[in-house]
Amino acid sequence: MTRSKHTFRLPPALADQLAEYAIRKRVSQALVVETALASFLSPDGTERMEAAFSRRMDKLQRSNDRLQYHVEVGNEALALFVRFWLTANPPLPESARAAAQAQAKDRYDGFVEALTRKLETSKGIVGEFPNPRR
Repeated sequence: MTRSKHTFRLPPALADQLAEYAIRKRVSQALVVETALASFLSPDGTERMEAAFSRRMDKLQRSNDRLQYHVEVGNEALALFVRFWLTANPPLPESARAAAQAQAKDRYDGFVEALTRKLETSKGIVGEFPNPRR
């Protein structure tokens, strides 16, 4: 394959980038320029870039769907718990409130410890539910 010689000027910053890239990749600057021009002038280059962009957007959408599902499960679980708790627990008389508050603090501390252990050792409760959006 014969090659033709071309001479052109590059801005200093671009010339530096070209030199650094060629050194990093351990190839000649001419090969970097040749490859870049071939890619730029290729008729399917835009289509390849669009396909890669589309794949990346699809992956982000699936990740966003999973995140949305997890938030919905958490919100529904919390709402269900609060509704149940408010229904099942009548207000306390004034004389029992101080003891109940002390016991509630101990129970809350235990809850936080259990939650911390659960989050450190597993995927969490969401992993126990089927995900229709996967």
